[in-house]
Parts: sequence; structure tokens; C-alpha cells
Amino acid sequence: MRLAVRLLLTLLTLLTLQATIPATTGPASAKGEAAGQFDYYVLSLSWSPNWCAQEGDSRGADQCDPRHEYGWTLHGLWPQFEQGWPSYCTTAARDPSRRMSGKMTDIMGSSGLAWYQWKKHGRCSGLSGQQYYDEAREAYGKVKRPPVFRKLDRAVTLPAAVVEEAFLEANPALAPDMITVTCKADRIQEVRICLDRDLDFRQCAPDVRRDCALSDALMDGIR
Repeated sequence: MRLAVRLLLTLLTLLTLQATIPATTGPASAKGEAAGQFDYYVLSLSWSPNWCAQEGDSRGADQCDPRHEYGWTLHGLWPQFEQGWPSYCTTAARDPSRRMSGKMTDIMGSSGLAWYQWKKHGRCSGLSGQQYYDEAREAYGKVKRPPVFRKLDRAVTLPAAVVEEAFLEANPALAPDMITVTCKADRIQEVRICLDRDLDFRQCAPDVRRDCALSDALMDGIR
């Protein structure tokens, strides 16, 4: 409880500061693998306001319209090897329909992103398009997004470690070696959480644990 209070006080204190601070690369992926051959999942959550500031606004993305008030959105559910990951797998499974992809907008921000994630990662799951979307939604629902971040109504700078601590506090079954926080261009980019094939929390392999070490990472406020 004391940790939750400390995190809340830290973020509320940072809200009084105006920050205008104008990546990591991963190991090579394997392309064209057979579907269903993987060891575990990485669930990737993106801080939507930062994505909008860096990319979405310039694209005119509907995701960035203030009416949505997106915070942590689902970037993807990625099949993973103990080292590296498969992508663009060959599969006989049925692709999702446009309507199915559109239904993912509430948690992903864009039907286009949902379709792209299916093509690159979902086909490697061994599931059909609808099953993969259902799996991704279930995984997203298993992770509690810390309510404190909904209070961010303006840009703040904070240590990336505070973001990780907030997720650990909100999800008691989560351990530090099961989560990593990434940054891009001095901003918090994503929170990545490792799940086994039953969608239970598990340890991340070393190539996934690439924590952002910034002590002054920028988080834009929810629009």
C-alpha cells in the first residue's frame, strides 16, 4: 500500500512540472516459420499519447483524436522463442475479416494495426484470425493497467522504473523479470509483459529484458 501511495505522490508531483524534452533495437527475427512453433508470448502495451506525439499526429491517425482518451493500448501479442521470435509465418488458418479487425479498435486504436499484427505475429500463433484476436483480448484483460496513469492530463518526466513499479504494484503475480519497459527518443514507448501459452505470467527470456534506464523519460498526458 505504501508503494502505491508513493507512486501516486510521485506522479502527482510530476504533474506540476511542464516537460518538453523533444530505442532500443532487438535481435533478429526469423521469417517464414511454420505456424504454432513458439515458446511463449510477449504482450506489448503502448502509451498512446506518446505514439501520437511521435508518429500518429503526423499521420492524422484517428487514434489520436481526444474523444478516445486512449492510454495504454494493445500493440500486439507476439509469439516468442527463448531467443528471437517468428514472424510472417506460413499458415492455413483463416484470416480475420475486416469486421473482426474493426472490433479490435477499442483496445488497439486502429483496425489497420490489428490486421498488421495478425499478418506479422498472429499467423505464427497457429490460431485462426478470430481466435488470435480473442487470445490477444484475453491477454490484454489479464494485465491491470495502473489507474494512476489515467490522472496524467499533461506531459511529465519520470524515471522509467516508476512505470515498471506501478505495473508490479497493480499486478501482484507479476515479478520484475516478467516485465520490461522500453523507451524511444526519450519517451516511454511500451510496457512488455511475458506470458506462457496459457496466458499466465512467466519469466522473460534475456533478449526481451531490455529495460529503459532513463531517469527523465517523457510521458505525454492523456488527450
